[in-house]
Amino acid sequence: MTTPRLVVGLGNPGPEYEATRHNVGFWFVDRLAEQLRVSLAPQAKFFGRAARAGELWLLQPTTYMNRSGQAVAALANFYKISPAEILVVHDELDLPPGGIRLKQGGGNGGHNGLKDIQARLGTPDFWRLRLGIGHPRTLNLAQQVVDFVLHPPRKEEAPDIEHALQRSLLAWPRIAAGDYPGAQQQLHGKAV
Repeated sequence: MTTPRLVVGLGNPGPEYEATRHNVGFWFVDRLAEQLRVSLAPQAKFFGRAARAGELWLLQPTTYMNRSGQAVAALANFYKISPAEILVVHDELDLPPGGIRLKQGGGNGGHNGLKDIQARLGTPDFWRLRLGIGHPRTLNLAQQVVDFVLHPPRKEEAPDIEHALQRSLLAWPRIAAGDYPGAQQQLHGKAV
């Protein structure tokens, strides 16, 4: 199986977005960097903050969400990383807070970060770690989606999202080994 060579966490740069739902991908990459004992640093030629752990690159684009593909394509093209070797970690409206899905390919579900990455790579066939944040309609909120994703999780949602991050980090060794089916079984099963 193909092992990941690039893990991209999606989010928006700047302190005003740090705690927002849209930045859950950044949160994952921050924790993975800590787990791997590497530090993300600005890399202008890759339009983001990056770190290297052996053959693995971690990336947080510093473009805004809708231009995420610029950073992903720059690093992937430079190091000749194929789409099948890329894992994009992002917030997912179609999953409840704390829900997790790991999959390869598929649509973008209206997610502007995924849309731009697909356009820049010319394919949807990269891996995605979808971390549920819920949808304002299913959570009985009157907020517009754009407003919802740009706000922090409510206190009742935050523990579920935190637990999903922890479970995803526990599945990292399987993902890193290219055992995506094993990681899917671990992540898609009932949360413990």
